[in-house]
Amino acid sequence: MPPEDRIDILDRFDQTDGLHQPSTPPPMPELFDKHGGFRRLHTFTLATIVQLETLHFCRRFLTFDHRETDTKFYDPKGRQYDQMTQAARSGRQNIIEGSERSSTSKDTEMKLTDVARASLSELRGDYEIFILDRAQLPWSVHAAEARTVNAISLDAAPFTDDMVHESAKHALEQRKKYARWLDAEDPVVVANAMLLIIGRALNMLKSQIEAQGKAFEETGGFSERLMTKRLEARESQKNTGPECPVCSKPMRQRKSAKGDFWGCSAYPECKGTRPV
Repeated sequence: MPPEDRIDILDRFDQTDGLHQPSTPPPMPELFDKHGGFRRLHTFTLATIVQLETLHFCRRFLTFDHRETDTKFYDPKGRQYDQMTQAARSGRQNIIEGSERSSTSKDTEMKLTDVARASLSELRGDYEIFILDRAQLPWSVHAAEARTVNAISLDAAPFTDDMVHESAKHALEQRKKYARWLDAEDPVVVANAMLLIIGRALNMLKSQIEAQGKAFEETGGFSERLMTKRLEARESQKNTGPECPVCSKPMRQRKSAKGDFWGCSAYPECKGTRPV
């Protein structure tokens, strides 16, 4: 199977906390993770193909008309259509949201990526039942068709300055590699191809979640880095602040309505101050 994709970083995330900030706040790359980049992921490309093809599949091969049950899957109340299209949408949308939340919450990123994985796994079950309902079996992984589909290599996304347009174009270009099966007249062939495409996306998402967990263990999340920054700031103030004129202990820079000032680190026992 082709190597799995890694997250490429596209954007920076800047945010203030409601306190006084300079007009141009300095970047804090060690506090906020970079986020975004989902459009470069093979998982996102495959999820886009899966959502599009699930819509096409349901329109082509599901019906609420009992007179068409010889050629189509009977779905009188449209529940199968809703379940499949919603699961496909959830897979793609949660990859997007997880990537966008990565700057401030690695935990949320992992949870949303896992929701995407669970949604696509549910969708895979629907395609499997569709095949079984027609008294056939899913392709064996050793079958010639399955081996051919699994051997397809995805191209890297060549983006410049038009991400949405180029991302959509890239997904459609990759879809062409599966067109032989996805455009087949036999719905069982289409369903089998979808099983393999979804299975590949699931394997990639599993690796993606493992990479996210490893990154969280090594660098922590937003809360952990925020605490580190606070401790560093306190240590910096201890090392650089002047001595208190009252007790000679190091002073820390503080804020008041009248502006910044140096206050004793032993406050409230010592109330010594100095102007900045």
